[in-house]
Amino acid sequence: MPLQTPTDLLIVGAGPFGLAMAAHARRLGIDHVIVGEPMGFWRTHMPNGMFLRSDCDWHLDPGNTFTIRAYLDEQQLQPADVEPLSLERYLAYARWFMARARIEPWPVMVERLDGGESGFRATLEGGGTIEARRVVLAPGFAHFAHVPEDLRQVLPAARVRHTCEFVDFSRVAGERWLIVGGRQSAFEWAALMREAGAAAVHVSHRHDSPKFAVSDWSWVGPLVEGMGDNPGWFRRLTEPEKEEIRRRLWSEGRLKLEPWLERRVVGDGITLWPNTRVESSYELPGGSLQVRLVSAGADNQLEVDGVVMATGYKPDISRVPLLARGNILSTLQVDQGLPALDNYLQTSLPGLFITSMPATAAFGPFFAFTVSARVSATLIGRALTGTT
Repeated sequence: MPLQTPTDLLIVGAGPFGLAMAAHARRLGIDHVIVGEPMGFWRTHMPNGMFLRSDCDWHLDPGNTFTIRAYLDEQQLQPADVEPLSLERYLAYARWFMARARIEPWPVMVERLDGGESGFRATLEGGGTIEARRVVLAPGFAHFAHVPEDLRQVLPAARVRHTCEFVDFSRVAGERWLIVGGRQSAFEWAALMREAGAAAVHVSHRHDSPKFAVSDWSWVGPLVEGMGDNPGWFRRLTEPEKEEIRRRLWSEGRLKLEPWLERRVVGDGITLWPNTRVESSYELPGGSLQVRLVSAGADNQLEVDGVVMATGYKPDISRVPLLARGNILSTLQVDQGLPALDNYLQTSLPGLFITSMPATAAFGPFFAFTVSARVSATLIGRALTGTT
């Protein structure tokens, strides 16, 4: 790689949103460079054996050519043959997509991003810079792992792992673990850990346990696709209308668990503790951890070897290191950690676009899911080509 590389468009992040953007930029004839480990977060922060909740319609190609269904057609497979999609198959699709769309990410990381009069300068880890007139940041989830402060106060940091940090279960055999959280990830991690030989897995959450039921995502695709022609529809909703959208998505994604998981969770070795909270903990002389769970009518003491936080993600743009190290954060309009974006995902700094999870305030909760990768690329492409 040249020590100094100029380009019209720099795409930072080679996950679903970045790859979709690169495919669209190539289709539009925009000179671009995409940097980052291809699907790096998915490969290193998700466990083998995991299944996706999305179906085969949530593909990555804004041109609707290199779809998951087209990938399956080449293998003479139907969606029914592969759903639920395994992590391994989705990563295989992503590799196929990159090859077909001729996307070649530079596997380097941006250390800092600075803005100037003529554009942006990305300083790369290990040396070198990229000068770009415009930049798309697709940070995904990597920097936004969330552990509630009240739990930080009562659990020793050395004993706690977030789900994105704890994906290798090769050493859990014979151990006892507590998982805090009540979403799909909490239950799937419990199943995978038990299947890896964990002696006991406890799952604590502050609400009723979700039911095992098929989620209805059929309404999501049309809403997201409609943003291509009406990008400002979500921001124009009243706050009660926005909350209803969030509630509906929450009810499908958070109040239900995939039915295929039930047989793996309901059985010996996994204990569910609904309507409980972690009150305190202390380390025992033998090396284990005593955790106190309390509820309205009970007080339970669990002895475990470690705690997994299945407590989700909370976007805050100031936690993205390349922005924190550069000169851009001080110039961005930000509200509660999220950047102000126009209808085409452009920030208050002209030429800088931010998509994926940090776009949820302006475009709705859908931008925390890969279903939005295609429309994200389409909208940014319109701004880049002046066809808004």
